[in-house]
Amino acid sequence: MSDLVCELIISLDGFARGLRSPAYYGYFGPDFADWIKANTALPHRMLIGRRTYEALQGVPAEVRDEGWQRMATTPGWLFSRSLSATDWPELKIVRDDVVGFVRELKRTEGPELRTLGSMSLVRQLLTSGLVDRLKLVVCPLVLPQTGSEPTFDGLPDTGFDLLSSRVLDGRVLLLEYRPTGAPPSTP
Repeated sequence: MSDLVCELIISLDGFARGLRSPAYYGYFGPDFADWIKANTALPHRMLIGRRTYEALQGVPAEVRDEGWQRMATTPGWLFSRSLSATDWPELKIVRDDVVGFVRELKRTEGPELRTLGSMSLVRQLLTSGLVDRLKLVVCPLVLPQTGSEPTFDGLPDTGFDLLSSRVLDGRVLLLEYRPTGAPPSTP
């Protein structure tokens, strides 16, 4: 069985993107860079949605560093109904039944499965109960005016156990959780 890990970079108020925000919300520092490098070096298989793939394909060639190259050569699956080809050699396109495909994929042996951004995909996987761990990189800002893609919008109420926490660069919080199902409620 393969674990499925969803990793998201979010604001304090839970937005996965800010309309005017730079990459990493502008909080990229040495610890953050080291974490990304170490994390992407671990064996894994990537799950990515079309919008995230297209955004990453739009990164100018002159800034495509070693990390970008490693990402673009990681084995994985691109979920898209509209794309027919990918420029990333190890990425296969899946057109239908995301949940069924990932459920079967989790039954295989191999490195962990890991999402890259892809909010729509992450929401489907969380809703279906397929996520084993949720890693949140929480940046210290709120975006009530310019935030887009509210991370947990449309999800069922869900409880989590905290597995680990770490501070990056004295201001960014890395949290790792395990979903536990429905949260406690009042009778």
